[in-house]
Amino acid sequence: MAEKSKEEHGNDLVTAPTPPPLPRALTDPVPVVVVGTVAFLVAFVIMLLVGAPPLWTWSCLAGFGLGFVGYGVFRWQRSAARRGSRTAQEGLL
Repeated sequence: MAEKSKEEHGNDLVTAPTPPPLPRALTDPVPVVVVGTVAFLVAFVIMLLVGAPPLWTWSCLAGFGLGFVGYGVFRWQRSAARRGSRTAQEGLL
């Protein structure tokens, strides 16, 4: 089957309109990071109380630690973006 060009179809390429930007409340990663970090902390405490296997307990502690460090890096990058640092990530403000 031979392909037909757009002229034969009578269609012009039309670009779709760009959607409006999402509200800040839907793009802010802070609530997700905080809730995830707190969830790992709560799970760690529960694992300690019920005597869960050590792998599960240490995994929850590692999740809390990584979330805590990740939040710190996120805050550091956001403050660098507010200062106008050239090396800061874009879109954090």
